[in-house]
Amino acid sequence: MSNAVTRRNVLKSSLGLLSLAYLGAHDAFAMHKDKTFKIGACDWSIGEMADVNAMKMGKKIGLDGVQVSLGTLGDDMHLRQEKVQQEYKDACKKFGMALGGIAIGEMNNIPYKSDPRAEQWVSDSIDVAKKLDCKVVLLAFFNKGDLKNDVEGTQETIRRLKKVAPKAEDNDIILGIESWLSAEEHMEILNSVNSPNVKIYYDVANSDKMGYNIYDEIRWLGKENICEFHAKENGCLLGQGKIDFQEVRKAIDDIQYEGWIQIEGAVPENGEIFESYVLNNSYIRLMFNS
Repeated sequence: MSNAVTRRNVLKSSLGLLSLAYLGAHDAFAMHKDKTFKIGACDWSIGEMADVNAMKMGKKIGLDGVQVSLGTLGDDMHLRQEKVQQEYKDACKKFGMALGGIAIGEMNNIPYKSDPRAEQWVSDSIDVAKKLDCKVVLLAFFNKGDLKNDVEGTQETIRRLKKVAPKAEDNDIILGIESWLSAEEHMEILNSVNSPNVKIYYDVANSDKMGYNIYDEIRWLGKENICEFHAKENGCLLGQGKIDFQEVRKAIDDIQYEGWIQIEGAVPENGEIFESYVLNNSYIRLMFNS
């Protein structure tokens, strides 16, 4: 079967499911107080990692903003450069887009728990976020940076976070931890660091993959411990996978969260990124802003 036929079938079935989702969302949230979330996407998920063209792509998709990468090892975390910062500011103005946050995905390869380069990146990201008027910096702890069952690495991460937390507090920037850890394991880190500016970046698909009850975890952690959310599926469009986004919405309402919802992943096999993200954007708006 050709890619074109595959995409056509995906679009047909997805549009039908979106129509059903709208009806379900309308009924499920009729009693909820009206609330408008800002909807964005990760630059790496829309094929524009560490590239200012992410703002143009985000506009075409219909997003409110894009969560942008601080950079890569190859470009030496180029968002730290004033010239690159200005390019993003200009692109935001041109396309009417917002910088929906900063992420340091390269920490998956250069671990924060062991590499001084990552420690410097986190410190520098606070300065960048301040200059770009972003409130949240996502710190990634996967692959080489994984903290699961790594007591020594976790303790070193806590030590480094305690060191940088005062700077985050002084600049009113939130450092968000995204990892394979459970809610309880995340809270052990937060309690040890003891800073209001170090929180959890909650990814629903990651938690579901680990077998955690994401709806209970969201309510247990509360708004005070969660800085932001990834609306994510692996290998399929939002609404066609394992995550019940109506239940996610209910849990988010229960904790009175009102920040960004950033779409990540959610592209089917052989699916086009742009077409998939138009559908993902439509779906998540029906779920969260209907």
